Parts: sequence; C-alpha cells; structure tokens
Amino acid sequence: MARPITLLTAQWADLPFEEVARLAGEWGYDGLEIACWGDHLDPSRWDDDEYVQGKLDTLARNGLSVYALANHLQGQAVCDDPIDQRHRDILSDEVWGDGDPEGVRQRAAEQMKNTARLAAKLGAKIVTGFTGSSIWKCVAMFPPASDAMIDAGYQDFADRWNPILDVFDEVGVRFAHEVHPSEIAYDYWTTVRALEAIGHREAFGLNWDPSHMVWQQIDPVAFLWDFRDKIIHVHCKDTKVRLSNGRNGRLSSHLPWADPRRGWDFISTGHGDVPWEDSFRMLNAIGYEGPLSVEWEDAGMDRLVGAPEALSFMRRLSTYVPSEAAFDAAFSQA
Repeated sequence: MARPITLLTAQWADLPFEEVARLAGEWGYDGLEIACWGDHLDPSRWDDDEYVQGKLDTLARNGLSVYALANHLQGQAVCDDPIDQRHRDILSDEVWGDGDPEGVRQRAAEQMKNTARLAAKLGAKIVTGFTGSSIWKCVAMFPPASDAMIDAGYQDFADRWNPILDVFDEVGVRFAHEVHPSEIAYDYWTTVRALEAIGHREAFGLNWDPSHMVWQQIDPVAFLWDFRDKIIHVHCKDTKVRLSNGRNGRLSSHLPWADPRRGWDFISTGHGDVPWEDSFRMLNAIGYEGPLSVEWEDAGMDRLVGAPEALSFMRRLSTYVPSEAAFDAAFSQA
C-alpha cells in the first residue's frame, strides 16, 4: 500500500523555498507539506494568481506535488492565553500588529481562513497545524482549575474555530490538528473532548504524530484505531525517552533540544521508541492512504544526512503489505 512520502518544510524555513524544493526533489520525495512561514508560503497572498502559480512551477520543476500546507504558528495564536513574547517570536508583523492579545487572536484566525483558501488554490486538501489553548496553562494542576474554567476553555476553542472551519468547508479543505502539548487536544482524552466541543464536524480531522504520544506514555497504535475516522494526515517523527538515570524528567526541565539532561528528545526516524512497524500495520488496517510527511527535528543529526535517511526508512515501511498475522498483531495493540 504505497503512499506519497512528503517533507514538511517547517524545519527548513531558514532556506529559500526554491532550495528546499531542489533538495527534496533530488532526494526522491514525492512532494512537500509546505510551511506558511519563511518565504515558503504567505497565506495573505492566496488571491495572487501569479504568486500561486510561481509556487506550483517551483514544485513542478523539481518533480514534486503539494499534499498539505502547514500553519502551526498562526494556528497557535488563535486560542492561546496569554499572548506574549513567545508569540511575538513566531508570528509575522502582520499578525502581531500592535500586540494587543485579542487583536492577535483575531488576525491569526483570519490567516487560518486564508490558509484554507491558499490550499484550495494550490490543489491541496489538507492544512495541518495547531489550535492553541486558553487552558494549557492549567495543566500543572495547581492552583487547581475548576470544571467551569476547563469547560470555558473548550467553549472558547469551539467559538473561535468553528468560523474558521466554515471557510474550510466552503473551499473543500480539511484541517488536521496535531495532537500536541500546549494545544486544546494534547493527549487521548483531551482529543475526545475537543472533538465533542465542535460536534465532530467533518472539516476538523487529526494529524497523527506518534512522537508526542510516546513520551506521554500514550499508545500511538491504539490511538490510530480509536480515532481511525479522524486520521487524515501523518507526521513521521521519532522520540527517544531517557528517564532511566533518575535525574531526567518527563517535562524536560526547560532544557534545549538535544541536551542530554532532558527526559526525552526527538531523534532520527527509526532510531527512537516509536513502534513504527506496528504503526504501519495499523495504518494499513484502518485504510489510511494519505501522505506520510517526514518532520525532521533531530537536533543531534545533520538534517542533510537525516532527511534522505528518513525517506529511505519510510519508503521501506510504506510499501510493506502485511499478512493476516500482521493485522492481528496491529489489532492486538488496540
């Protein structure tokens, strides 16, 4: 069951889009999941036909297709509270404006609508990203958050995202939320709650990224099965958990990526703790035929070495057609 393998350009946005497309084409990727920052894509130019055609021409010259857009940075600002210097560091001047928090949220929401419009213009059917969350700040459990505060957080998410999703419906594109710490849905049960908050509407799907599940001790294979009707995009990123020395903590101690004192870190795909073979068996079992997007985020390996290595690893797994026994093994994980 061969699926297209793409490269997410988010961690390559320091390079010009032309250069990233050239590299991905030479390595043999089928396409790109194009990030909406750097010079890769600007959602505010969705109605500039010359701009859109220029991006399509660059892809065509390098033998690539576009399967999804990624707008995690602006999506993060839609619901976040507080809005602070962290957001200033990741947002464009256009979205940041004068920094008034509610103004930032509203402008970010408009850019997410524009991202859906740009995806449709480019022929992509999926936008991956984050939602932000007004209640992530409550995750530490003390001071304790009341049920009313948590309920209000999910209502805020629904109130802010439903109008965005209306535009996704209008243009025939779906949003794939990446289940990830700091978002409204960051683990199994918060995913259930978030889907309930928006009435399980069709425009809102899930981007399955097992790397963020493993260090939280969530079974990524069972997650695939339980949310099989909502899995519309896949990020291939690995994680290594390092908790055995009694010092490293799961919350990573405010330490930077690749610091050996962290309790977990991203690592080259296929070298970490993600159960990739069982995951692919389950992807086959649920009938997932969408793109497999390599998200390169290993701070300990040169990306020019790791990205082609990851492609080779995913290509082998992607073409694997499981036997009946393999299906049984996948279902046993659920």
